Amino acid sequence: MMAIAEQRRLGGVDILLLVIFFAGIYLGVAIPITDRIPFPAAPSGLAGIVLLWRRRDRITAQHVSALFFVVAIYVAAILSATNLEFLGKRFTGLIQLVYSLVISYAMFLTILEADRKQLSRLFFWFLIFIIVGCLLEQYAGLDKISDAVRRQIYSSGVYDADLRDQLLYGKIRPKLFTSEPSAVTFGYTLFLFGWFLASTSRWKPLVYVGFLAAGLTVMPGPTLLLSLVILPLYYFFITPLATPPHLRIPGYRAGILIFGSILLAVFLLLGTTIYAERFSQIATGQDPSFFYRVVGPAMVAFEVLKTYPWAGAGLTGEPFLGDLVATTFMKSSMYSAAWGFSKAAEVLTNYFWLHWIYLGLVWGIATLAALSLWLRVIGAPSVLFCWGVWVIFGQASGAYVGPKTWVVLLMAAGLGALCCRTLAPNVVPLPQSRGPLSPLRLGGRLRQPGLARHY
Repeated sequence: MMAIAEQRRLGGVDILLLVIFFAGIYLGVAIPITDRIPFPAAPSGLAGIVLLWRRRDRITAQHVSALFFVVAIYVAAILSATNLEFLGKRFTGLIQLVYSLVISYAMFLTILEADRKQLSRLFFWFLIFIIVGCLLEQYAGLDKISDAVRRQIYSSGVYDADLRDQLLYGKIRPKLFTSEPSAVTFGYTLFLFGWFLASTSRWKPLVYVGFLAAGLTVMPGPTLLLSLVILPLYYFFITPLATPPHLRIPGYRAGILIFGSILLAVFLLLGTTIYAERFSQIATGQDPSFFYRVVGPAMVAFEVLKTYPWAGAGLTGEPFLGDLVATTFMKSSMYSAAWGFSKAAEVLTNYFWLHWIYLGLVWGIATLAALSLWLRVIGAPSVLFCWGVWVIFGQASGAYVGPKTWVVLLMAAGLGALCCRTLAPNVVPLPQSRGPLSPLRLGGRLRQPGLARHY
């Protein structure tokens, strides 16, 4: 079985499509289809559609049925939300959500076909590209080209608070063709996480720390520190599954909890020393970015759960919540009325809390259960690992219905499954090819696979 696993590799076309896919996630470029309907992460969408077609022989009836169940739960949640005047807006959000889930699923299937060394090299070169690009922005004039490109490809939300960067970080943070510096640090952290899971090197913890140090030096930003919080999840959930029973160490998970506590202390120590000025502003309520990303969305979520516990505000329901958001913010001592905002969507930038804001308590739990079932059906070795990674990255990203949110979840599932399959093939069996024809081909029937779980 191990010998078979080592022979699985992606071809050049699939590697190129993955490059385009992850470049689209990094850039986050949206193409407007209509005035109200965007095509989010357009390069990722186009590459994802092609990847889905190329993996069509890996799609099973169980996979699709579970995904339909997820969509059905979201539809029920939308129809249950109060004030049906916003129904059209909510169904637009549903279309974007389904699109994001489908292309993320295509990426997941492709990851399972890859050799781990291929993926580790892919993510490694993404990391090198970002580091070198940021250095060129700072010291070789690439910032002029980057800014010109940014003005052309982003219609809104382009970051221009360079003075704030100089006050907080002592320099202008690189944007490297993205809309804002946090997009650079989010992409870097995501690719670093991907590289760590895909790498088979015994030295990868040291290299991981080296990449983190390089990131903190070249592109300072608190998002990078999330890299420390993710590591214990891998060692706690994935490593035991990828280790044969006779080699498992008694008390291993207790040790990882201690290790995680130490890393959390390091996270806080680095945050309060490297970003002392930023944390001072956060503590004194002078940091709108932190408030809109962490504090504000949590406050609004709890208020929504009290007011609309059944179905929340509805998917992409920010327009419905304008007054509630403003009233909730004004209650906080960390909020300044001088900041102001024109739309609630601009100040709720945490997809974890948006889940509860959009869906409420009842449907929020129901959708998590449905998505967890789907993860199990497609072969995620640890659902808790996937959700843990998803929650951590949610503290640095919004856009609940966008591809980036669900790429995080399915990337954790795919790379986790790949680790378990190559290190402990009896835990996660190899997918069995059913030939070149799709089980979903037009004019044909859904074919039932021989195994209950495909991966």
